[in-house]
This record gives sequence, structure tokens and C-alpha cells, in this order.
Amino acid sequence: MRLEILPVPGIGDVTEGDDLAALIATAAPWLRDGDVLVVTSKIVSKAEGRLVDVPADGPDRLAARDEVLAAETARVVATRGTTRIVQTHHGFVMASAGIDASNVDKTRLVLLPKDPDASARALRAALRERYHVDVAVIISDTMGRPWRNGLTDVALGVAGMDAIRDHRGETDPYGNELQLTQMAVVDELAGAGELVKGKCDQVPVAVVRGYLGAAGPDDGVGAAALVRDASMDLFSLGTAEARAAGLAAAATLPDGPGATPPDPAAVRRAIAAVAEVVAPGTTFTLVADEEVRAGLVAAVPGWPAEASTLVLGSPATPVAPADLVRFGADLQRLRTALAAENIPSALLPPPAHTTATAALAL
Repeated sequence: MRLEILPVPGIGDVTEGDDLAALIATAAPWLRDGDVLVVTSKIVSKAEGRLVDVPADGPDRLAARDEVLAAETARVVATRGTTRIVQTHHGFVMASAGIDASNVDKTRLVLLPKDPDASARALRAALRERYHVDVAVIISDTMGRPWRNGLTDVALGVAGMDAIRDHRGETDPYGNELQLTQMAVVDELAGAGELVKGKCDQVPVAVVRGYLGAAGPDDGVGAAALVRDASMDLFSLGTAEARAAGLAAAATLPDGPGATPPDPAAVRRAIAAVAEVVAPGTTFTLVADEEVRAGLVAAVPGWPAEASTLVLGSPATPVAPADLVRFGADLQRLRTALAAENIPSALLPPPAHTTATAALAL
């Protein structure tokens, strides 16, 4: 395979209502069937009128930008100072919802296209029907990446090719079946196009030639295929936001033992995690001896049949009212540490004939 990456200069400033297909076809009459057209999302947004008016500077500008950002945000992922990483209504996770103030008048902000896949399909159809050239179209924009410095261009919309090259089920030269490999080829092509577009050269379109023999017979599912389902997202929140969500969950722990016996080592880890922060004299003990456990279970009022493990807690003696309050706080600390180990728990009345002792059923 031999690839060429060709800039498309001469498009000029794009304004609302401009015909992108005509601008591109005029600037690149050399387009061929099977080329991949990489188009910066900003000119798509400008042509589609995805701009908002804001003050040129000062606090009013910041307030207006915050209002626009809120409207473009489906979910806040992380906030650090003035930086906000959010999920847009498209499903993309980006800084400031992709709102851009570069290469535009100071009194305007550029939003992402409303539907980048639809924009890619419309541009492809116009080039095919009016200029008789069948290309794939990628609408690209710049994103940061977790764990890595620097930005790269990625695909927001695509038509005429698959967004992902799925190698699962194939066999490598060593005879190993590939299990996980799915390449986001449209992101790679978007990044390749950016190499010749640049950010300050006013070259918003590039052509990658040689990757496709021919564009697909239909538009395909688009870049929507790149958006990971929330149920599969292991990093859906920033660190501080995840910690805040965990603390909120700890404040509303449900009562009830688990359906399966917990790992004793996990229970001991939870006890060890709070050992240094509980009140002096408060102790928690995992009852591992079956005979002792059976006797205690028989003495605990309302012992749930599904519970399999018992933790006892007792504060220092003698017990004053303030000690009981602190003991309750220490029990909540332990329940939170158990929840962090995915171990649910239920607080039960103390065993008969004991004072200042609590039982946790796991």
C-alpha cells in the first residue's frame, strides 16, 4: 500500500450558507474515486451556521461562553480550574464540548456540527451527484487524549467507509487468533490529514489517497460507531469526580447482605483500611471460627438467612454517649470500606448479653 496525503489549498474563508461541495471541487478538481476527503469540522460548522454571538472580551464573554458550554453538555466528566471535560450530546468526550474561538471573529464562537455523520453524508452525496466523484468523507476535529500530552485530529463524522477495521477472529502470522483488535482507521486517517492541514495555514481540507480502492457502496453507520457505550466505559469520570461520586454513594449505602459469601481476605482488607482512623479502643473482628460464629449468629436478633459472614465491632469501655456516637461513625467507616471491596452489609442489633457491641452481616 502506498499512501499520499494531499492538502487542498485555496478554499478561503467559509461563511454561513457556503456550498462546501462547490468550494472543495473547485479547489481540488483532481479528486478521484476512492479518495478519502478529510474536512475540518470548523468549516462544516461555519457553512451550517453553527455559530453563536458573544461579547469580545471581559466577564460578559466568559459568562456567555459558560452558558453556551452548558447547552452543549450532556454530562460533565471532569473539571479542573477553568478547564471542563464534558460529554457532548453527540457522545464525544472533549474539552469545552469542542467549542472553538480560533479562526473566527472575536465576537463569535464555533460549535460542533449538529450531526457530523449527516454532514459527511450530505457532502459525499453532493460531490457524487454534482461532480461525479465518489469519495469517502471524514469530518475531523482536534481532541486531547487521556494519559498522553498533545492533541490529535479524530473523526467526528464519516460517510463512505467503515469507521472501524475489525480484526477480531483473524489469525496473526504466529497462529494466534485476534480477540480484541479493532482499529479506529478513520481517526488514523483524520490524524494523517492534519499533518498537511496545520492549525494556522488555512488549509481546512486534505485528501488521503491510496487507502481505499473505492468508497463504500453506501454511507455506512458513521463515526457513531466510535462512541463507546457507557456500560463499557471504565473511565467515565475524572478522578476527583469519581471520588465525589463514591463519597455520595457511601452516604446512602443500602442495608442487606450479599447473595454470595465474601472473600475473607477482602473483609480483612476493609478492617485493616479503617484500623488507623477509628476511635482508640474500637475493634472490628471477622469471626472465622465456625463454632464461635454459629453461637453468635444464634444470639443475634433477626439474623438474615442469606448472610454468610459475621463481623463484630465493639468500642472501648466504659461507654459514654459520645463514645456511642463515635462508634456509629466507625461502623459507617467500616461499611464504606467493605463497599469499596464490593461487599454489601447489614447492621444488626447486638448479640444477646453484650453491651456496646454491634454485628455486621455480610
